Amino acid sequence: MTTNNSAAAAAKPIIPSADIDTQVQTLINASYVWFQIHWLQIIISVAIGTGIFVALHAARRLGDRLCTRASPNGWGVVLGRAIAKTGNFFIIMTAVKLVEGYSGAPAEFATTINFLFTVAAVFQAAVWAREIILGAVRHRTQSENYSGEALGSAMGIIRLLVTFAVFAIALVVVLDNLGVNVTGLIAGLGVGGIAIGLAAQGIFADLFAALAIIFDRPFRRGDVVSYDQSGGTVEAIGLKSTRIRSVTGEERIISNKNLLDKEILNNTRRDYRRIKFTLGLVQWTPVETMESIPAMLQEVVEGCGQKFVRAGFMQFGASSYDFDIEFDSESPEFKPFFDARHKVGLAIVKRFNDEGIELAYPTQTTFTAAPEGGMIMPYAVPSRDKPVREVRQSIPAQASGSTENAPGHEGGSEN
Repeated sequence: MTTNNSAAAAAKPIIPSADIDTQVQTLINASYVWFQIHWLQIIISVAIGTGIFVALHAARRLGDRLCTRASPNGWGVVLGRAIAKTGNFFIIMTAVKLVEGYSGAPAEFATTINFLFTVAAVFQAAVWAREIILGAVRHRTQSENYSGEALGSAMGIIRLLVTFAVFAIALVVVLDNLGVNVTGLIAGLGVGGIAIGLAAQGIFADLFAALAIIFDRPFRRGDVVSYDQSGGTVEAIGLKSTRIRSVTGEERIISNKNLLDKEILNNTRRDYRRIKFTLGLVQWTPVETMESIPAMLQEVVEGCGQKFVRAGFMQFGASSYDFDIEFDSESPEFKPFFDARHKVGLAIVKRFNDEGIELAYPTQTTFTAAPEGGMIMPYAVPSRDKPVREVRQSIPAQASGSTENAPGHEGGSEN
């Protein structure tokens, strides 16, 4: 044991005490000469540095006043909190750095001042960055009235992540300025971050989705949203999930990531709700009547106090001529939309009844046939003087499945 200690002592380089005394004496002598030559500059520099120190302290007190006087949810509080976090060490080193060149300090002093100022400035910038980032998150969340419990949990994790990130960057910058090879440190931090991310990727995915909701604001508490085949009113936006109360009463809970992966319709931010009807007219409706339908529908919609958009022929249906009508309920809420749809729909039915316009419905007509398969006479034949509608009304017809022969004739029937 004694041999090992002796070997270790022999291996360690020993700086002679005489050399240390010589270096200290040299520094003292250099300082004495510097003060003798630049005593006036030194006094002026101390006075200026003291003024800078007092001014920076006054700026920090101004930050404290901003926190109390500004709006609780305003950016003034965010800026004030960042300024109030300015440290005394940074203030002193800033004052010294600003006057160091004027005082003509020796190279040894200048090198030391540069190093200490770099350390103070880098870590002070990290503190300011952390406060501004956290203040911005707090500003958004407080202005949107997010859930307090979930926000407290989220802010704790956000504070930890932001603090780790900014101070890790600050440490790397300081070491790099000292001439240390930081490549291995950066690689180690990267590998560690990847490992943590893989282990908790689900939590981090929902956390970052919550941050996206906070900053991007696709919706907020109280908004009525729709996604997939579901929808409802947003009740709470949490750290991991969002709670939505559906119109049928149940509470739906969906993770933030899954919710943002879907197409979300924010009904609260609508300027209006559009209503569309498809009206199928019977195929013997006169062309003149069909030409008047768009103007007729516009009159009905505007008479109900709604905004008419368009109406017109849509397509040839299997048993109808289809017309489309579109109009807007000038409110994003569901109840006015529902009431407008009901009111306009009944008004259209009433107007069509008054005008004698028939709406089509699926029908099947059975005609009596002769044994050879032809139609049994007599039956009405269309002519120029007799419209198709009157011809159809004059043909004997029964409902589907209720076939009977015409009086005085024999024969089968076919559909």
